[in-house]
Amino acid sequence: MKQQLAPADSTPPKSMVDKVYAELELKIVTCDLAPGALLSEAELSKQFNVSRTPVGEALQRLAREGLVNILPRRGILVSSVSVSDQLQLLELRRDISRFIARVGARRARPDERARLREIATAFVKAAKNNDDAALLVADKEFHDLFVRCAHNVFALRTMMSMDSLSRRFWLVHRGGSREHTDSARLHGDIARAMADGDAEAAMQASDKLADYLDEFTRSTLDAQH
Repeated sequence: MKQQLAPADSTPPKSMVDKVYAELELKIVTCDLAPGALLSEAELSKQFNVSRTPVGEALQRLAREGLVNILPRRGILVSSVSVSDQLQLLELRRDISRFIARVGARRARPDERARLREIATAFVKAAKNNDDAALLVADKEFHDLFVRCAHNVFALRTMMSMDSLSRRFWLVHRGGSREHTDSARLHGDIARAMADGDAEAAMQASDKLADYLDEFTRSTLDAQH
């Protein structure tokens, strides 16, 4: 059974747009919808058994995040996975992540701190069991909560547009269990520091994750030669 993490608090039911977006985002990030795949709004509407309006809105959101390209009169193309694009993304992501780690460590609510500790534990368990599905769930939960802890809408908008691209790149290029262990440990360190309210430790942990992601991305260039 696929591992699920319970929500941090009760939230209203997702809108149809949110549901369609979440399903498509997962399929694109995990490459069930491969880079270069051509999507049809009409076919997706049939697949989800909804009108074209929520599908169109979900696709517009995915386009803003760089996961799809909307081509007039041709359709919707799942974006490619590019090392050069990823390196540019990481340049910006490093500084924004550092800001969120620092501010989030100070501003996180008690329920958010408790949830961060739970997610840190989930990372350890997923890495120990070499469980791809559980690691993916923990990673998504962490990044969604991480940015919310800053309670800054502009940081939220900026970071959310980069997280899906980063997760997809890592999933496409990851190797064996070492990547699972390293990624889980580094994410867990950020979560625990923020939960403890230690802004300095959270920033240092964020920088270490940024260093790892940069090194990981550059290593894919060597693998291609």
